[in-house]
Amino acid sequence: MSDTPKFTVVDRRKFREEDETNSEAASPAPASEEAAAPAAPRLTLVEPPHKDPEAVRQPEPVHAPVAVADIPDAYEEEDLAGEAGATDLPPAPTDEEARFQKMAYEKAAERLEDLVRAQNPAAPASEKIGFEHLVQQLYLSAMMQMGAGTPEGQRPRIDILGARQTIDLLNVVDDKTSGNLSKDEQRTLQTVLFELRMTFLELTRVISAPKPNVPPPGPVKR
Repeated sequence: MSDTPKFTVVDRRKFREEDETNSEAASPAPASEEAAAPAAPRLTLVEPPHKDPEAVRQPEPVHAPVAVADIPDAYEEEDLAGEAGATDLPPAPTDEEARFQKMAYEKAAERLEDLVRAQNPAAPASEKIGFEHLVQQLYLSAMMQMGAGTPEGQRPRIDILGARQTIDLLNVVDDKTSGNLSKDEQRTLQTVLFELRMTFLELTRVISAPKPNVPPPGPVKR
């Protein structure tokens, strides 16, 4: 059976006229005062979760393995042969379509912000999402997968394969953004990658370490 995921991308540009009409009719009045934008978040590194090697020698898998026999017949490769066009992408949007889509999205986000403030006037303004948020989100996900945040006295639940995938995602971000980051963004990304790789190396060393051979107890002397 093929490992390539099947997905379908829906071309939503046919709803352009309807979205444009609705966005113009429901556009709220501009706010009288504009809230000051909050400062960029500071990334705080998490303490590595492997202080006690015995606690992670035999980690509990987060995701139970799935046997091939458990996969329904509907997902067999021969049944998917007729769905070869499911991954065909629609034509790329034009510059005008992309611009309209971005404007409609921003207006919808503003309406949502107004609804939240109407329900809770004391709520702070939404934080502007930047590159640091992406790096921090992936960093925290990888650390949680490697056992960080486990309550004291409980056995860590480690998903070492999931952590590897998350670290690989950060590697992709590093490759694709090469030469397009500020000095602070580049330093943040490299620091996070270094910490995650070190934690991953130490954790896999503990997991793969052979168990000590304990001799069986001898006869009791009287």
